[in-house]
Amino acid sequence: MIYCFFKLLPTKKKITMISRQSNKKTVDFMLLEKKIIAKEPDYKVVILCKELKGGAKAKLQNKVSYALHCVHQMYHIATSKVIVLDSYCILISVLKHKKSLKVIQMWHSMGTMKKFGYQILDKEEGSTSKIANSMKMHKNYTYVFASGKAYASLLEEGFNCGMDKIRIFSLPRVDLLTSKTYKEETRKKIEEKYPEIKLKKNIVYCPTFRKNEKDFNSKLKEIIERVDKDRYNLILKLHPLSKVEITESNIINDKEFSSMDMLMVADYVISDYSCIIYEAAILEIPLYFYAFDLQKYLNTRGLTINYEKELPGIVSKTIEPIINAIEEEEYDKKELQDFREKYIENIENTTDKIVEFIFDII
Repeated sequence: MIYCFFKLLPTKKKITMISRQSNKKTVDFMLLEKKIIAKEPDYKVVILCKELKGGAKAKLQNKVSYALHCVHQMYHIATSKVIVLDSYCILISVLKHKKSLKVIQMWHSMGTMKKFGYQILDKEEGSTSKIANSMKMHKNYTYVFASGKAYASLLEEGFNCGMDKIRIFSLPRVDLLTSKTYKEETRKKIEEKYPEIKLKKNIVYCPTFRKNEKDFNSKLKEIIERVDKDRYNLILKLHPLSKVEITESNIINDKEFSSMDMLMVADYVISDYSCIIYEAAILEIPLYFYAFDLQKYLNTRGLTINYEKELPGIVSKTIEPIINAIEEEEYDKKELQDFREKYIENIENTTDKIVEFIFDII
């Protein structure tokens, strides 16, 4: 009833971006906003970012706060020409919109490894069919952006949408990754915070989040013990939700910079199922995969790619082969390049191309 009232209001020269990924403007949204205003100054850009921590199990006060935020969303959805999303938006999926409204799903990940959405329906880490149907999960998208054709087929499955809705665009943040100026400025900021970064080569460890961190805790300690601190800095970029306590003083446990920014000082990246590997691939940083719980992950979540065969670098359930390869400087850069080109196409002037597309469909 509230939304029906809002739909009576006139549509404005307005583009609204909505995210549940954080409570502040994302890098991708900020880059789009800047380009939109530069191209069409008479257009208004509204960015609405708010998390619902805990989801369905959130505290009552968080639910009330988010409900009020949803009313705010409704007004802007009803009066905008285009909506840009980077995550699932309840109101976009469940409400009936003006026929003129265009909705772009610009998913927050450059690529994927973990199954999501309709790929894990009725599985341990996915939604139930009942909830997905009642919430009309991932419905009402006019277009879905994919960084490459190989990624497009995975998004088609995850969103349960047709390939006719998918357009090939990398994320705006690619413009930062390919900017020499941005890399130099970011590296300078990190070096000011951590001067030791300039003295040795840097291994950045970016693991995905695990609900049960007991096993992860012991494996993390193995990495810390195994890395030769006389030759390398070990930089930890743990997930913001991780509760693992780090007591070692001879490593860098960073919580100030983003994982993407920390790539600007990385000589090597160790990860597992995190999609930061796609950003690292654009920067041509050697990748190594420490998958000590691979079978468990396959059983509970599932992966979209042939993990052990397709990833560009050593995949190991123990840390020893990975550290040995780093120390011996063994790496196939051609394999890394092929992986990047398969999943991420067209990495030049990405933001400009997206903004041009937005105004073409208005």
